[in-house]
Amino acid sequence: MTHEEVVAMMEEMNLPFAYDHFVEGESPEPPFAVFLYPGSNNFPADGRVYYKSNRLNIEIYTDLKNPELELTVEAVLDLHGIFYEKSEVWIETENLYEVLYQMEV
Repeated sequence: MTHEEVVAMMEEMNLPFAYDHFVEGESPEPPFAVFLYPGSNNFPADGRVYYKSNRLNIEIYTDLKNPELELTVEAVLDLHGIFYEKSEVWIETENLYEVLYQMEV
């Protein structure tokens, strides 16, 4: 999946989003999303990269638990045939929930 395809997929989620972070002071009101590529999981063959695979994290931030929004995000990921892992954490200093989707693209 190219970066452009990831951006198009993020647009389908109908949330304000940014790559890695919003500029300080320009973060929208929740809910919003951030995505980034924290690394790769390439497949080797003959001492070279045979198949490239990037890790992709999509972070959804909300001020209240929002199961309907999570279902919307998951429906977009499912539509694109993406296998993902999901976790959640409360960020006390920000008063926000972060739902993290981790996948490879």
